[in-house]
Amino acid sequence: MTRLGYIGLGNMGAPMAKRLLDRPGGLTVLDARPEAVEPFTAAGARAVGDPADLARDCDVVCVTVVDDAQVRTVVAGLLDTARPGTVIAVHSTIADTTAVELAAECADRGVELVDAPVSGGAPGAEQGRLAVMVGASDAAFDAVREPFSRFADLVVHAGPVGAGTRMKLARNLLHFVSFTAAAEAQRLAEAAGLDIIALGKVVRHTDAITGGAGAIMLRNTTAPIPPDDFWFPILDHVRALGEKDLSLALGLGARLGVDLPLATRALTGLGPGLGVGTGDLASRHRQEERA
Repeated sequence: MTRLGYIGLGNMGAPMAKRLLDRPGGLTVLDARPEAVEPFTAAGARAVGDPADLARDCDVVCVTVVDDAQVRTVVAGLLDTARPGTVIAVHSTIADTTAVELAAECADRGVELVDAPVSGGAPGAEQGRLAVMVGASDAAFDAVREPFSRFADLVVHAGPVGAGTRMKLARNLLHFVSFTAAAEAQRLAEAAGLDIIALGKVVRHTDAITGGAGAIMLRNTTAPIPPDDFWFPILDHVRALGEKDLSLALGLGARLGVDLPLATRALTGLGPGLGVGTGDLASRHRQEERA
């Protein structure tokens, strides 16, 4: 079995690396903090002092550090001793251009770099239920799929190097825009005299049933949907419900003096985003804004 190395044993790296401890082939670890390394050496892992030492006997190296600068430093150290055929997997969320540049540098040494950012946060890492989005050649993806499956229950080959990071950025765009929308909903609820903690419970409860925003991410294109397509009546129904409820929420906000910019944008953007065009309510709102 291939021997694995893991660099960066923080909130994400430690639980991910922990799931590799019992894998045949052994595990070598590196972190600047002795207290982070100690539980791994106690469990049988080998500890080293720098990336070059780690790369000497590892076939696949996982890297979970803070940012692009740290990733560049780690990769430079690994390339001092990495043998041709070594695979370096970067789990940190970095710029896709950084991943592509580093992959080219590694290729000059016969080493493959893959960008493999993860989604699921610390709870997903603890449970071994992460999603990993991998930008890699077919050969490199084959090399990492098995070890990744020990800390992830979804391993996606997103495309060539850089594609994993691009997928992660799109995923996180949805994540943080949703947080912003949640804050807007809280402002409306608070202005209406509602308990926003109770609202949060309702949102978490129903999202666990419906799947939240991901529930509508089923099509393989964002192009407009022909009226005779299977998806048209389904998503047109979603649009009609959404435009009705958004119009009612905007009306409530207007009476309470609460500005709802995301709701305003959603009213006219929901239907086109779903591929079914705008309905009467959205068209009327757009005409009123122009007037």
